[in-house]
Amino acid sequence: MDNKRFMVTSTPHVRSGDSIESIMRDVLIALAPAAIMAIYFFGIRALGIILLSVGASVGFEYLFQKLTRRPITVGDFSAAVTGVLLAFNLPASSPFWMPVVGAFVAIVITKQLFGGLGQNFMNPALAARAFLMAAYTPLMASSWSRPVRNPLAVDLVASATPLSLLKEDPSFIIQGSDVLNAFLGNVAGCIGETSALALLLGAAYLLWKKIIKWHIPAAYILTVFLLSTLLGRNGLFTGAGYYEILTGGLMLGAFFMATDYSTSPVSDLGKIIMGVGCGVLTVVIRNFGGYPEGVSYSILIMNLFVPLLDKYCVPTVFGVAKKKKGEAA
Repeated sequence: MDNKRFMVTSTPHVRSGDSIESIMRDVLIALAPAAIMAIYFFGIRALGIILLSVGASVGFEYLFQKLTRRPITVGDFSAAVTGVLLAFNLPASSPFWMPVVGAFVAIVITKQLFGGLGQNFMNPALAARAFLMAAYTPLMASSWSRPVRNPLAVDLVASATPLSLLKEDPSFIIQGSDVLNAFLGNVAGCIGETSALALLLGAAYLLWKKIIKWHIPAAYILTVFLLSTLLGRNGLFTGAGYYEILTGGLMLGAFFMATDYSTSPVSDLGKIIMGVGCGVLTVVIRNFGGYPEGVSYSILIMNLFVPLLDKYCVPTVFGVAKKKKGEAA
């Protein structure tokens, strides 16, 4: 008897050189420019938070899988990516225990308890940020640090974020220097969200490597730009959409978190709908909510609608030609 084993899978039988490990490695490479800018603007403390977050994320994944006797998957770099994204969503002045608590929520509760990579229904890093915002609001919402532009700096000076200034004073006049600083990253905010330039460089790398598609980021950013311009904080057509898309972590969320494979739609139409939905929710929260930022919550809310989008935005079956108009079924 022939004891050879055959692998049975559904069509299409298309092979790709990509793997989870190679994809996550590319994401880490894409996040490197933002990490470098974070250390430049916020000092050595930012590096410490990033290393703590990555170490805790990898450690919690290893320990959980070891204790539950599951295959050890820390070598695929997915936990490391979650750790970097979590750190990017924290203020530079965060206490060092905060990324550890956040890593536990992201890896153990949001990811592993639901089955591991690919089974989580929301982005782990954003879920951890939402938890930290709810549990430690004073530390997360009022501990923003002003860039020090000194990699060896340890002490940071508190400062309001650009969106906080707009929230408190809608008549705040945006100067050309404000736009340039927001583009480069010389503004207060979370560690990895301030430099739009660095994030765009990383996004260009991911698009070039075909790790992500353009649909969600383009729909997201364009929606925020148009709605922010139309629904200005001082009335219709008084908004500065060009400034709104550079601040508040929009670039980080649009390119690196809303595009997460596990929590984004499969079809291109579904991706566009998700991007538009994230954009609408972001502007509504920013303009009419009590919280100056809306990126994190908008992505988390749209994560919950992904199963519906996958159900009703069904892509064309591979190998089956589309029916022409008027053609009989």
